[in-house]
Amino acid sequence: MRVFRTLCALVAFSMVSTVAAFAAVELSETGSSLVFPLMNEWKAAYSGAHPDIRITTDSTGSGAGISQASKGLVQIGASDAFMSDAQLAQAKLLNIPLAISAQQVNYNVPGLNDVHLNLSGPVLAGMYDGTIRYWDDSKIKGINKQYAGKLPHEAIITIHRSDGSGDTFIFTQYLTASAPSWKSIGYNTTINWPAVPNAIGANGNVGMVQACQGAKYSVAYIGVSYIDETNKAGLGYAALLNQAGKFVLPTEQTVSAAAHEMLAKTPKDERISLIFAPGANSYPIINYEYAIVSPKQANAQTATELKNFLSWALVSGQSKTYLDKVHFIGLPSQIISLSKEQIAQIGS
Repeated sequence: MRVFRTLCALVAFSMVSTVAAFAAVELSETGSSLVFPLMNEWKAAYSGAHPDIRITTDSTGSGAGISQASKGLVQIGASDAFMSDAQLAQAKLLNIPLAISAQQVNYNVPGLNDVHLNLSGPVLAGMYDGTIRYWDDSKIKGINKQYAGKLPHEAIITIHRSDGSGDTFIFTQYLTASAPSWKSIGYNTTINWPAVPNAIGANGNVGMVQACQGAKYSVAYIGVSYIDETNKAGLGYAALLNQAGKFVLPTEQTVSAAAHEMLAKTPKDERISLIFAPGANSYPIINYEYAIVSPKQANAQTATELKNFLSWALVSGQSKTYLDKVHFIGLPSQIISLSKEQIAQIGS
């Protein structure tokens, strides 16, 4: 009998131990396809050091990230766009910057993909609203005098995101800020695109790369975390006109310059557009990459592990080991401090 009781005790202990081993905390993330590659880098590193934490990631677009975080379906909604006042009125969520990214304007113009055409907000607005229809339009030639003779009389094919997208949010912010003709259309994660012949809608940044590669004479806006893919696809990318009237390329230096210009303007809740920043060297389409998070989690353990992961992202996660792979830059110390203050609000 004593042996039997001992065996039962050992079996019970084994079962409890097995259950405990599988009682890992799961943190779910979904949203921005732009930040998706970085989240995967972070997930691999963090889970390797914390095997009891299971992190899932999904590229569904910023709109879905905000929506699912608002509904409590995920712990982290990744977004290139901050939440509006109207959205916050429905769901009181934290908008926590984790990194700084940028956006390219890519094109597929045979014979010109190996150079950097100059493009501006007004010219891009004209392309996307249909008032500039051909690559040899005088407005495009006027800012590309060195390539004027090579610009073909071919119809421009505009490519836009068909899903709710932070990339659409920041691209249309640039158009709104820099092109008077676009102000009536405005900006958002989804917009009513003007009816333009041959326009293509694509899902996610992967879809944008594929669509641009497959359509000669097309133009598209694609997040910098997909530079390796756009280069492999042989696409060109533009120098964009900034607020100071300079055409600049998206580099670590020009993105950092724009971010520095906006430091003092970043509020405590960190919801701010970094688009069209002042400064001669500022690249005009950059943004904070946000973790959209509820301050009230389902239980204390989830709250603690979520805070630990986000805090890790603001320290170890800022390493160039991770950021350089996706062509992001780290947050300035002032913004890291603000993000840590927001993380401290997370509880159960």
